[in-house]
Amino acid sequence: MNFVVPVDVHDRIIGAAYRNRGFTEDEIDAAVRICRLASWHGIKTHNGIKAIELDDHIGSGNKTYPGCVPGAVIEKQAKFEAAQQWNAHRKLGPAVAYEAMDTAMELADRYGVATIAVDDAYHYLWGGGYVMEAAGKGYIAYTNCTSGKSEVLPFQGRTPTLGTNPHSWGLPTTDAVGFPIVMDWATSAVAFGRVQQLIREGGRLPSGVAVDKHGKPTTNPNEAKALLPFGAHKGYGLALLNELFAAFTGGPPPTR
Repeated sequence: MNFVVPVDVHDRIIGAAYRNRGFTEDEIDAAVRICRLASWHGIKTHNGIKAIELDDHIGSGNKTYPGCVPGAVIEKQAKFEAAQQWNAHRKLGPAVAYEAMDTAMELADRYGVATIAVDDAYHYLWGGGYVMEAAGKGYIAYTNCTSGKSEVLPFQGRTPTLGTNPHSWGLPTTDAVGFPIVMDWATSAVAFGRVQQLIREGGRLPSGVAVDKHGKPTTNPNEAKALLPFGAHKGYGLALLNELFAAFTGGPPPTR
């Protein structure tokens, strides 16, 4: 069953949840903004429910190793004029992503192109939202990321070594077709957010996307322990590419 929630109610609920966790107002505004955008566009896998669930399990709510630190300050280096390297120090992902995209657009205005590489980051939720807004302003925008958690099997492998490692593209096609064209996908056959969504909604996974703890194919989201790459070796290659790019631009090396 789906419920329509007024935008102001949605924003108050999400904002209160983050405020209760000790995040700054700038971080709260960024989180509310991307959660609102995801819900508005029907992205059930990366909306406010996903955001709060993540913060409970691997974010500020994880008392053993908080993956997200309220109020963290980004450390920035710029070896080249149009390329910057940031250490986010586990700052809330949406706040970092919006600042990185804004900075990239400012640099692109000056140099024609820009790259921001972010290390020690936290989940930024729906990548498509950031590139969509940038494309609406006339930019070709692209993001990809790795994961702090290995959830995806290599092609013909048995042990998860990859994140879902999504790619998000936004293209400024508004003048031609009336809206930006956005392509946003995980390199796994489905996002793990889809697994969590189907657990909440009592649905089933499509065949050929997940395996259980014994490495056997399953369509039961409650039994899914690892995901398969989409497109066999092609999706695996894209996922591995994310890991290697991250390592070369300042992040930790991939899982061996």
